[in-house]
Amino acid sequence: MPIVTSTRPRWLPEVRPQVWALGMLAAGLLHTAATFHLDERVFYSLQSAWQESSLQTRSLWLPEYQVRVEAKPVATVGNNLSGLTFDEQRNQLWAVVNNPEELVALDLNGEFIARYPLKGFIDVEAVTYLGDNLLAVAEERSQTIVILPVPSQPGDLVREDYAAVSLSMGASDNSGFEGLGYDRAGDRLFAVKEHSPRKLYEIQGIKASLNGQLNLKVIDREAWIEDKDMASDLASVHYDERTGHLVLLSDEAKMMLELDGEGELVSFRSLWSGFAGLDKSVPQAEGMTFDERGDLYLVSEPNLFYAFERK
Repeated sequence: MPIVTSTRPRWLPEVRPQVWALGMLAAGLLHTAATFHLDERVFYSLQSAWQESSLQTRSLWLPEYQVRVEAKPVATVGNNLSGLTFDEQRNQLWAVVNNPEELVALDLNGEFIARYPLKGFIDVEAVTYLGDNLLAVAEERSQTIVILPVPSQPGDLVREDYAAVSLSMGASDNSGFEGLGYDRAGDRLFAVKEHSPRKLYEIQGIKASLNGQLNLKVIDREAWIEDKDMASDLASVHYDERTGHLVLLSDEAKMMLELDGEGELVSFRSLWSGFAGLDKSVPQAEGMTFDERGDLYLVSEPNLFYAFERK
């Protein structure tokens, strides 16, 4: 019988299997922490707790939001439910569906009201209510914003009938505008680009241009997001009229961030299972909005609706 000898060099100490297992576990934990930016989450959690008494009365204060309606399938929508916005004149929500391109009306419990086919629209991903019976819709690939009136009766909405502006910020691919939010008092439209790279733009004068005052100004708000690495992508944006704050939604990180008017982080809310009263993590968050009372509404692929209240 041949004699089996160890090939381990004499200078290398023997390591027990338990030590190797602990080392592998530690490496896995470090990888998870880096992937989900757990260090940032802990830091900002502590910072938020320290500032809670001074900030929560003048902010949305996302940590206090708890789910009211969880993962409710939207009737008649099979897949590709995307952007979401609140219309206070009708006390309802508008959502868009990508492929087939549609505008969908929902009530505040996620019940289906009506649908309007978007004829000639391509790759619709976002919608926001501008007030004055106007909606802005974003076509992702062409990075085009289309302004259309709120429909008053059933029927198709034809792309060529409406004013549009194209803002090509790089290559025309499937990583263009993913979310829109609007500041009515300042006539500022905020648009987010999902990734490669993440982008936050402020477009001034979008509504004034409809009245012949063509004076658009585009500001790259890179400085507001460059240190927010825990939001690894940007799926949606909302401007809150009451506080003047922005809320950003990240699908990959399953979280929302609240920024003040200078781009500083105020609060955040995880959308993982066990947070905000959620039984399951939100699978693929695509759009979110707040109503005039501050209640939060969110949609996720394929056709799921969520509602949250601040407790």
